Amino acid sequence: MKPVDLFVIEYRLHGKPKSFIIRTKMMNNTEAWQWASCDAGLVPIPKPGWPPLKRFSKPMAERFGVTDVQWRESQALAWDEEHSHDREHSGF
Repeated sequence: MKPVDLFVIEYRLHGKPKSFIIRTKMMNNTEAWQWASCDAGLVPIPKPGWPPLKRFSKPMAERFGVTDVQWRESQALAWDEEHSHDREHSGF
């Protein structure tokens, strides 16, 4: 089974909690700070396959109110066929 390339990034923007899910091939702390800065509107989101126009480091992001950036791999869903049949008839 192919690994899931979905990551959850959580951060604070001026003290308010924010989070989003992103699909990307690679994630590390540097990338998480960059993507949190994109989500906060500090830097433009790069076009697919293109490098970012401007890299935002942790100190730069913190100057603009982005703090406490954390990331984790999204959990893969394990579909249970027995229960999925029940959902078809439950109105969901």
